[in-house]
Amino acid sequence: MEKAIGAVVATLTVLILFSFLWSWPVMMLWNGCLVDAVSGLKEITWLQAWGINFLCGILFTKTTSK
Repeated sequence: MEKAIGAVVATLTVLILFSFLWSWPVMMLWNGCLVDAVSGLKEITWLQAWGINFLCGILFTKTTSK
């Protein structure tokens, strides 16, 4: 039982770290390209980039039904 709980916690930790790793390019592109190109935009933090990734994942996920 303890091994199973440890495996679940380890898996969740890896998934969370992986999701934050995927948000880094979003933050770099936003801050490096969009802030200079579009007036009125501010730089975003890593957590805000994670939120943008999460929101885009919800909005643009492929859903198919047969």
